[in-house]
Amino acid sequence: MGRKIVFLLLWFPLVALAQFKTDRLVMIGRSALYFEDYVLSIQYFNQAISAKPYLYEPWFYRGVAKYYLDDFAGAETDCSEAIKRNPYVVGIYELRGLCRIRQKKYTDAIRDYNQALRYDPENQSLWHNRALCHIQEKNYDTALLELDTILTRWSKHAPAYAMRAEVYLLQEDTTKAIAALDKSLEVDPYDGNLWSQRAVISLSRKEWKESEEYLSKAIHLQPKQATNYINRALARFNQNNLRGTMADYDTALDLDPNNFLGHYNRGLLRAQVGDDNRAIIDFDFVLNLEPNNLMALFNRALLLENTGNLRGAIRDYSKVIEEFPNFWFGLQHRASCYRRIGMTKQAEQDEFRVLKAQMDKRYLGRQPRLSKELMRKRSDLDIEKYNQLTVADEEEMEHEYQSDYRGKVQNRKVALDYLPMYVLSYEREHTQVKQYVAYDRQVEAYNARESRQRPLHVVSSNPALEEQDTKKYFAYIDTLSRQIDQQHQTQRAASLLFKRALAYSVIQNFDAAIEDLSTYLQIDSTSSLAYWQRAACQSKLNAFNASQGTDVRMKTANVLSDLTEAIRYNESAYLYYNRGNVYVQRNDYAHAIEDYSHAIALDGNLAEAYYNRGLARIANKQQAEGVSDLSKAGELGLYTAYSIIKKYQQ
Repeated sequence: MGRKIVFLLLWFPLVALAQFKTDRLVMIGRSALYFEDYVLSIQYFNQAISAKPYLYEPWFYRGVAKYYLDDFAGAETDCSEAIKRNPYVVGIYELRGLCRIRQKKYTDAIRDYNQALRYDPENQSLWHNRALCHIQEKNYDTALLELDTILTRWSKHAPAYAMRAEVYLLQEDTTKAIAALDKSLEVDPYDGNLWSQRAVISLSRKEWKESEEYLSKAIHLQPKQATNYINRALARFNQNNLRGTMADYDTALDLDPNNFLGHYNRGLLRAQVGDDNRAIIDFDFVLNLEPNNLMALFNRALLLENTGNLRGAIRDYSKVIEEFPNFWFGLQHRASCYRRIGMTKQAEQDEFRVLKAQMDKRYLGRQPRLSKELMRKRSDLDIEKYNQLTVADEEEMEHEYQSDYRGKVQNRKVALDYLPMYVLSYEREHTQVKQYVAYDRQVEAYNARESRQRPLHVVSSNPALEEQDTKKYFAYIDTLSRQIDQQHQTQRAASLLFKRALAYSVIQNFDAAIEDLSTYLQIDSTSSLAYWQRAACQSKLNAFNASQGTDVRMKTANVLSDLTEAIRYNESAYLYYNRGNVYVQRNDYAHAIEDYSHAIALDGNLAEAYYNRGLARIANKQQAEGVSDLSKAGELGLYTAYSIIKKYQQ
């Protein structure tokens, strides 16, 4: 009995220490959440979950962090895990409901709000969100009943009147919608969204002056909303206020540089006032977003013709005519361009087709001015409407499902590129977030045997060297070269060759590195590290050569062969990952996914493998699985994954 008591006394401090450590991790993670460092907070919650997976709080707070990073699928999964551990916390259902709304799972979200309202029936935000879900599910009668309940309990809840107006609009009862919005504005005249919604109705009824007034009030309250400037530009254009229209488009594009409607309509306006070169810039931008947009192509063709770029104009006209062979106005302009550059035969062919059309009906052979009476929907592809201002297919009410905050990492521009290979280097990798140190048993064995003073590291990228560091590497290579020249022992010379190849790799002299590694492999044909590094160097060299227009398919096959040999002598996660990258370069996504899966099986913390497998799966039309992989990559510290998730969820 005495021994048991002693054991318990010794055990309790350990339990208390473990509990303190977990609580501390959760507290630090919550602090990081408060300061909006969501990526860092996830790392703390990961550790807490690893230590005590049966606690609900780390799961829930990690879900919160993922939600703010727009990883809604990952956040939903974490909320579900938290609910398994504690099904009585209202906030978890509320968060999971928001995640499901973001994924358009409105029925599932309604179920979450039903459960949450059982525990907290006086929670106004739960009623609000559930009513919005019913609207999205087109349960309009149910939504109106819920809104009646909300307004009975909270008569000053202005958004409820706005939602009621939305339902009436969807039911095409404009009169009731206006009355509801007016009541909403009476309750809360300082909500910019309400003024925007009121303006949308006025725009649809072509009440240009009133809509401009409403939008000006909305802009005063929400000066950073690009859509309000786009809509006000439309109202001003229809009142002949071209200067104000242009100013609104300029401001909208300052706030949202990728706005399609802003660039397209500003391009039309610039063309109308004779600012052809800047109009071309706008249409170039539109075509960069949508390369097959025939309306933009035709407008750019007209502008290129006006500015003397006749071959560019013919190129654009031809693409439009290929799609619309009976577009006589386009044929006439292409014929004019052909004739001006001396291609008489082609010009006569186009002119003959136009002449036949003129025999059938009267044909207007001049470009009409920009029409103020007619506007086309963005989805309207009638090429005859090429010169009409474009409006969105439908204006949606803004729902309060989001909050702005500083440092949204998912909004940073990220190229949809696969992450690079892991390579061997003398330089250690430095990362700001990802606390991962690559380990390979053969690399460690090499360091123990060969290179204690200059150890080898496994890195995904070599850091940029300062000038003094570069000089040190050149001096080191010179020293190794002298030693190789003086060395008469084959094995010793081979070791020096390998070291010099690694030094060449760091300073990006890949040809010299490959040459040394090839010589080394003639001496030791079973060296996994040499095959690995030669493949990595050849891959980098291929990337450069491909950018110069060189066909690198044969060299890529050599990289694949080297990695296969390396795997033969070393079952390493990094080698499977690297080979997956090569398969991706060949668009062989099935084999790439298989190799990334091998890498993950060997090292479940290899974030790059999840990231690249996610992109490969998306390319292979497996979007749900791809987003899941990207979510895991973000969880492991690759925060750029959240930018890709956001793109594909939109």
